[in-house]
Amino acid sequence: MQKIESPYLNIVLYEPEIPPNTGNIARLCAAAQLKLHLIEPLGFSLSDKYLKRSGLDYWDEVDLTVHGSFDDFLKTFEAEHRILCFSRYADELYTSARVGKGDYLLFGSETKGLPSSVKGMYPCFSIPMWGNVRSLNLSTSVGIIAYDFLHRLGRF
Repeated sequence: MQKIESPYLNIVLYEPEIPPNTGNIARLCAAAQLKLHLIEPLGFSLSDKYLKRSGLDYWDEVDLTVHGSFDDFLKTFEAEHRILCFSRYADELYTSARVGKGDYLLFGSETKGLPSSVKGMYPCFSIPMWGNVRSLNLSTSVGIIAYDFLHRLGRF
């Protein structure tokens, strides 16, 4: 796996459950040179064929760190950066978030989201939805936010 010297952003998935979502996000991270953090427990094995298929042959391009728990993740968190949470239940839109290079974008699991205790510790934002759906797909949400923030940071 590739090690990114100074990632523009860190994508953090809190207990992801669905292999294709994580594989798609891993591919996005490889394409945009973002660091991917997975917080266990995972709902799949990293050797899962669906995970590998959705990431195609890009897994060696992904800068991936797996953390045994949220507390383990926090031990490696670089304090000069910020953690921004994303939840469909947040009142503030992601477009109002201030983002800096190297910040950590934290997304919850597909069925449970982020625990209230975690959302209460950090600024939390949502993506607007106008239709009658419960939520957006996790990989879609990560893509929307990551690319908007990369644009704001002058990456493109």
